[in-house]
Amino acid sequence: MCGITGIQVFSDKSRDQLSRVTASMNRLKKRGPDDEGHFEHSLTALGHRRLSIIDLSKAGAQPFTDASGRYTLVLNGEFFNYKEHRAALKETGVQFKSESDTEVLLYLWIQEKEKCLNKINGFFAFAVYDKMDSSLCLVRDRYGVKPLFYSIDEDRIIFASEMKALLEYGVNREIDKTSLQTYLHLNYIPAPDSIFKVVKKLEPGCYLNIQSGKSEMKVYYTIKNEVQTPPPSYQEAVEKVRELVDDAVKIRLMADVNLGSFLSGGVDSSVIAGVASRHSSNLKTFSIGFPDEPFFDETKYAELVARKFKTDHTAFQVSNDELFANLPSMLDYLDEPFADSSALILYILCKHTSHQVTATLSGDGADELFTGYNKHAAEYRIRHKGVTEHAVFAGRRLWQSLPKSRNSFVGNKIRQLHKFSQNMELSPAERYWRLAGFTDGQEGSDLLLNPGPDEDYHRRKNKLTEYLGKDFNDLLLCDFHLVLQNDMLVKTDMMSMANSLELRTPFLDYRLVNYVFSLPSTFKITGQTRKRILKDAFKDMLPPETLSRRKQGFEIPLLKLFKTDQFNTMFENLLSEDFLREQGIFNINEVNRLKKKLFSPNPEEAAARIWALVVFQHWWKKYGNG
Repeated sequence: MCGITGIQVFSDKSRDQLSRVTASMNRLKKRGPDDEGHFEHSLTALGHRRLSIIDLSKAGAQPFTDASGRYTLVLNGEFFNYKEHRAALKETGVQFKSESDTEVLLYLWIQEKEKCLNKINGFFAFAVYDKMDSSLCLVRDRYGVKPLFYSIDEDRIIFASEMKALLEYGVNREIDKTSLQTYLHLNYIPAPDSIFKVVKKLEPGCYLNIQSGKSEMKVYYTIKNEVQTPPPSYQEAVEKVRELVDDAVKIRLMADVNLGSFLSGGVDSSVIAGVASRHSSNLKTFSIGFPDEPFFDETKYAELVARKFKTDHTAFQVSNDELFANLPSMLDYLDEPFADSSALILYILCKHTSHQVTATLSGDGADELFTGYNKHAAEYRIRHKGVTEHAVFAGRRLWQSLPKSRNSFVGNKIRQLHKFSQNMELSPAERYWRLAGFTDGQEGSDLLLNPGPDEDYHRRKNKLTEYLGKDFNDLLLCDFHLVLQNDMLVKTDMMSMANSLELRTPFLDYRLVNYVFSLPSTFKITGQTRKRILKDAFKDMLPPETLSRRKQGFEIPLLKLFKTDQFNTMFENLLSEDFLREQGIFNINEVNRLKKKLFSPNPEEAAARIWALVVFQHWWKKYGNG
């Protein structure tokens, strides 16, 4: 796991810009604290920061140049099946000078170019430079586990693993108003767009060729989302899922450093930890608990699973004081507005975990693959309405009048009933957009003094929901492209890299993803049962309590945070009328309305929306107002 950066200028008059790669590399130090490397040739410069995982010796250092001196590669990520390709390449006469997966990737690319991409099992963002024709190719993995920002104009192309590293090249920081409006609804900004007009994110499953100042984007991978004809029997599918998960975990235990596994006590992390414990003796597992917040605390379930699998388990107990004390450093690391509040919890978990291991497994991806979210159950019930659903709809005026909040069981249940009754009246696409966000779709625009054109916002929204169709698998595919790639994986990458910790996601093994999307949606969800096939595949291994418990959200107590003295000072500074007026981005009256609602008996989604504003304001002061 590493950080990469680079620049190619298109004329000799811009050569002096190549020196900026050093400053860009320095901004990636947390991604790669172990080593750094620099390459320069003609009008191209590449930089690399290394977090050593495989082949810890200097032989595995990057940038990596082949024996002929023609090709040079910088890689961020891991190539888990590299050993089988290494053996095949040796038979063709390749002589390796290291034991690293990077060198194998380089020679595989030399022999097969982009055709090799579908052979790689792993997660990655990399760049390959060819001295012969001065061409440059940027590549991102199938699902976007590893990020890659870039900007291209008539003078140059620049790229980097993080926005903060890209800014070191000097970037126009004009805000994309449509991105900001989208952020105010979703709390994140989906690829390929970014908060800045001139900066893009390379989309998952794509590569970008640059030669002679011209660029061409190509897609090398898409999820087919076609059910097998005829489909396998349910029992055959159960056995295949079990087999694929087992191998996905097994190959991700490969490392030359200490490796562990996150364990929340939910189905996903318990499956990963349970399978990993079969292949690794004395597996270290890690969870995080909140003694001040029993509503959010899951440690008892994690400890139950840890005892079952006899892992070396550590539960980090985090008080609200420690939680809030980590907020400034977490916010400082965010170089693009990103307001999934659970990022703070993950930041602290990664911080503590990194003191014991350098890489860890996680259960990310299972919710989107197997139907794990509450919204999946809600959508299923709306599509299969019965007496209960009609009764909830009939009580919509009651739910409207009662206080709603995410921070208590009763308040959260009323919030869910209210949202459910509202969504029953919407079209599938509009309902999905509402369920994916925190506004009714218009409120984000109302917060802005000068929102972007409505047609731009709706065009982007339609693009982000284009995968929706009649089958439930279509909804999961939409989640894969929107929620997983732009929220969950951004969070895991940023928070793990902020603490120099590699995070591996077995559920995103492409063999497993391809197979599960070829199965009927009834194998995944039916009635009140979510993750049906995953639970059945591992029910003989997991404790009964894990299989039967309700999904617990991974959130922080925002309302309590907002009432602390520390946050109140930040809150007042960032959302004061004087600052808002000077800044000229937000509608003061709408911000004040939200602040008033936040501390009312009926806060609804105000806490999440205020959090999004605070995150943006903190970001704007640090990165956006340069």
